[in-house]
Amino acid sequence: MISGMAKLSGSGSGVTQRADGSSGGPVGLIAGQGRLPVLVAQGIRAAGRQVVCVGLAGQYAPQLPDLCDRFTHAGIARLGKWIRVLSRGGVREAVMIGRVRKAKMYDPLRLIRQLPDLRAIRLWYRVLRHDRRNSAVLAAVADELAKGGITLIDSTQYIREYMAQEGVMTSRQPTPQQLADAGFGWPLVERLCELDIGQAIAVKEREVVAVEAIEGTDAMIHRAGELCRVGGWTLIKTANPSQDMRFDVPTIGPDTIDALHECGAGCLVVGAGRVILADKQELLERADRYGISVVGWPWSEDLS
Repeated sequence: MISGMAKLSGSGSGVTQRADGSSGGPVGLIAGQGRLPVLVAQGIRAAGRQVVCVGLAGQYAPQLPDLCDRFTHAGIARLGKWIRVLSRGGVREAVMIGRVRKAKMYDPLRLIRQLPDLRAIRLWYRVLRHDRRNSAVLAAVADELAKGGITLIDSTQYIREYMAQEGVMTSRQPTPQQLADAGFGWPLVERLCELDIGQAIAVKEREVVAVEAIEGTDAMIHRAGELCRVGGWTLIKTANPSQDMRFDVPTIGPDTIDALHECGAGCLVVGAGRVILADKQELLERADRYGISVVGWPWSEDLS
């Protein structure tokens, strides 16, 4: 499926080399679920570059095709098709972003449902059947793309303005107890990330209420709300200090703020420069409306 916008001319579409070493040609976008692929497509075009997009079937946002110069949908396990589409579009650099539920990997009919192509099957038997951690899966995919001439780049390159910044980002200030909970929980969530278990925990009065694993942040938030009915708890979310920014960068959106409000949270602490705040302005306004503090950690001493 190709969008009705101007089509790219293919692999000979005027790729140039910039002073910073990046290609000046079209940028590839491998798009999963959620709002982030839309923001990235907008950012790429705002930078004056064209977008060649592979939307993962059944995953991508419906408005995404109209933001791309060339759009094709492909199955999650059709790795060979991804490479063909991007290469024919003149792509040398690509961003891979958006959710793909890891729980799908444990569907007993996953190989039938996802219809992997030969390239994906070879990758599965060579690498992924032995190690299905997110980091292993994504690194293997990146290596396979590189063999096809496609270099994955930092997924936040075109959405820098949406990254969490240091300090209190809302008008609502955190309470002393919330700051104490953040200080207590921060090394724990970093360790959680290092172990590749999850990227978030819920803390109340220096007690860990809930830990994120395969179910995702929103499900963990609801579990924390059920376990801590008095409310006022703090969600801490970040990335591994050695996070590969090409993929799986943790993200918070306005819907997450709704879930925090519904489940009684009073504070959200995120890693400054490590977490994407999708639709950042709306997110912060919504947090203020609900009385939820949003803090980028760590911050300067004069803010403590």
